[in-house]
Amino acid sequence: MHLRTRKILMTTAVVTLFLSTAAAAQPAQRVGHPPRPKDASLLVIGHRGASGYRPEHTMAAYKLAIRLGADYIEPDLVSTSDGILVARHENEISQTTDVDQHPEFADRRTTKMIDGRPLTGWFTEDFTLRELRTLRAKERIPEIRQRNTLYDGRELIPTFQQVINLAKRASRSRGRPIGIYPETKHPTYFDSIGLSLEEPLVRALRRNGLDRRKAAVFVQSFETANLRELDKVIKVPLVQLIAGSGAPYDRVAAGSDETYDDLVTPAGLRRVALYADGIGPDKNRIVPRDAGGFLQEPTSLVDDAHAENLLVHPYTFRNENVFLPADYRSDGAPDDYGNAFAEYQRFFELGIDGVFSDNPDTAVEARRDFAAARD
Repeated sequence: MHLRTRKILMTTAVVTLFLSTAAAAQPAQRVGHPPRPKDASLLVIGHRGASGYRPEHTMAAYKLAIRLGADYIEPDLVSTSDGILVARHENEISQTTDVDQHPEFADRRTTKMIDGRPLTGWFTEDFTLRELRTLRAKERIPEIRQRNTLYDGRELIPTFQQVINLAKRASRSRGRPIGIYPETKHPTYFDSIGLSLEEPLVRALRRNGLDRRKAAVFVQSFETANLRELDKVIKVPLVQLIAGSGAPYDRVAAGSDETYDDLVTPAGLRRVALYADGIGPDKNRIVPRDAGGFLQEPTSLVDDAHAENLLVHPYTFRNENVFLPADYRSDGAPDDYGNAFAEYQRFFELGIDGVFSDNPDTAVEARRDFAAARD
């Protein structure tokens, strides 16, 4: 039985958004969302910052996302050996830092089982924060984002607290709330090595006055058990991420055969709604693509999720041809831009509540176009 329910009221001007929740009278019943305003109830979430323009999960990427109009910035959280949460897409950092250029850390290269798969490299949990801060960030996909490599070596690995501080400062200076949208990465794995992510996350939110119903915070995870636990101890909205295939690793580790496919059924969404306030699905679960990469008819996922009072924030929207549906690609190289605006409009028309975007300025302009067309 769900111990508390939330009502998330989203009252927005074009880019000014406030989130609030209120407990319902009946603990087992969720209260429906009010009608969404016409102008801009769609959130723009800076995916790992403005990672289309700067190396991901750097302060430069987060700052640029805010300047480009993002409502939220997204830090993926992993742990150091001394229990500090830092922002990295993965705990294996050879793709996103210059660790392989540091001979003093050569002996820390190792192979580990991460979510049931062997992975070789350098891992954040084998470094203290002080040691990690001697590294420099670099572009993760230089073959696609060669321009971003200009910024290689300029940025440190940020801590979660630094991201929170940035959001607070930017909210004050810009006169609009800048939210944070942290994701716990590999929580079952980090639990297994004694570096649980949830406790320091909760402490950080409380220390910064963010564990409250009006705080501009979402917490997300691809696993389910940690969200169920977090639902019992924090007030902020929770989002169940849903990959395009596979299964939540906590369910795999527990010997369950439940998959992400099961979570997107009406019955699965009903279970998700007992502990979460939204879903973050792979966008192909909303509009699938055929073998040639062309869009097919949309699924009922958005409507099914809304029927359970769940927000829908699909990922990831990017401008480059290689990431776009074949319908919207331009004539050119994989790293050339295609008609990203058309993709946003296709998804906005289906009633989604927000987008994870590597290019927040494109998402903001597409949202503005969509709002204007509805007036």
